[in-house]
Amino acid sequence: QVQLVESGGGLVQAGGSLRLSCATSARTFSNYEMGWYRQPPGKDREERELVASIMGRGGGTGYADSVKGRFTVNLDTAKNALYLQMNNLTPEGTAIYYCRFETTTTQVVSWGRGTQVVVSS
Repeated sequence: QVQLVESGGGLVQAGGSLRLSCATSARTFSNYEMGWYRQPPGKDREERELVASIMGRGGGTGYADSVKGRFTVNLDTAKNALYLQMNNLTPEGTAIYYCRFETTTTQVVSWGRGTQVVVSS
């Protein structure tokens, strides 16, 4: 497993932006599928929803329909960090955001501890 530490959460007004960071102990990324998940208030761990994902090999990305056009995921291999740029936030974006890495060959999953995002209306 890899170590993941999220940061960048906070309180923002609707329409505002935040950039989340996920620092990782991983040093090579081609064997990982990486993603940002969120857990809204009142939801269980099993109800975390995928927000955005990126493949370490090829860099292909995917987004939940609810965030397409507003959120951007990217990987900075020089800084060993995954990012999520969130623009035009809505109150529905209030959640704990988690970074998740999964090895594509062995399906070993690592989670960070999350960072809280609160979007006020």
